Amino acid sequence: MSKKKGLSLEEKRTRMMEIFFESKDVFQLKDIEKIAPKSKGITPMTVKEVLQSLVDDNMVDCERVGTSNYYWAFPSKAFHARKHKLDELQKQISDGKQRKISLQKAVEKAKAGRQDTKERSSLLKELQALREERTQLQAELEKYRECDPEVVDEMNNVFAIKSWTKKKFAFDENRINKAFGIPEDFDYMD
Repeated sequence: MSKKKGLSLEEKRTRMMEIFFESKDVFQLKDIEKIAPKSKGITPMTVKEVLQSLVDDNMVDCERVGTSNYYWAFPSKAFHARKHKLDELQKQISDGKQRKISLQKAVEKAKAGRQDTKERSSLLKELQALREERTQLQAELEKYRECDPEVVDEMNNVFAIKSWTKKKFAFDENRINKAFGIPEDFDYMD
């Protein structure tokens, strides 16, 4: 016994478009719900979902007239949509090629001033030495960060808030630290 395989969403969409292109007519939802299962094998439960996906992708037009929705799609619209997309993609390709050319020119121009000379290599070595010195100085500066007046002021503010909170709300210190995300080892440096 072989199981009958259902149609994929893309197959259903293609078959639904065939209904519109072959008839070149305008339909109401109830008409499509009758035609699609009989002529194209689309299950009745999915007709509305497939139709809505086509409307969302601007492949089928929908207009509300009074209390009814009317659906239509003509082959010329699909042709113009594909032509517009093709033109858009060709423009992107053209822009990409122009950008590539300008970047290649910029690379060539940048390479022109970077020939390896003794002066350039000595300047690069000096730059590397200065960068290393800067890194060492930043590490040393970080050692003395705790003595920075701004950091000390921030610590004073934290301790003042903790003290006020203890007095005002009668909270213990561990609860305050947890509530404000203050580490347990937070204290002045000796």
